[in-house]
Amino acid sequence: MSGQSLKNAFQGFDPNNMDINSAGNWPVGVKVVIYFLILIIVVYAGIHFYVSEKHVQLEREIQKESRLKQEFEKKSFQVANLTALRKQMEDVEVKFSELLGQLPTDKEVPGLLEDISDIGRAAGLEIDEIALEGELQEKFYIELPINIEVKGTYHQMGQFVSGVAAIERIVTLHDYTLKPTDDGMLEMAISAKTYRYDDTE
Repeated sequence: MSGQSLKNAFQGFDPNNMDINSAGNWPVGVKVVIYFLILIIVVYAGIHFYVSEKHVQLEREIQKESRLKQEFEKKSFQVANLTALRKQMEDVEVKFSELLGQLPTDKEVPGLLEDISDIGRAAGLEIDEIALEGELQEKFYIELPINIEVKGTYHQMGQFVSGVAAIERIVTLHDYTLKPTDDGMLEMAISAKTYRYDDTE
């Protein structure tokens, strides 16, 4: 376009007196410039929103990648230690079986009471009572309290307690009381407890 043609394209246009209502009467050159500016604005806005949306998606993917890396590292650690964990589980199961073997069954409880009585008589104690009390239900096991009342010397009491503690079955002693008798002996009341695994849980 020559200089004269360019001048004609903007002839009669006063930028200080622009009226949007008379835009249809603007010179062709002005319309072209306005259309071009509008096109640039529209394209820029479109690119801006498109890029912004992609940026948000990119941030989400980066965060997702970070989480996946952490999960992968965690799983890798578990897999790497799987053999050791299995060995630990086997050891725990063996230990658990050993402990269960030390708990008396229903059929063995009367024999356990007889064993305690035999230990008391072997220590030279006079046995007043060895009786099983009511069962106490706990979360994973059943507690079996045993009330024990014996009479003898201090040395015999110590021998009896040591003997009960040495029983292969798990028996614990609690809440003992000692008091002298008129004949110079001692009376001892003590609570023993054994346990039975509750396999109904």
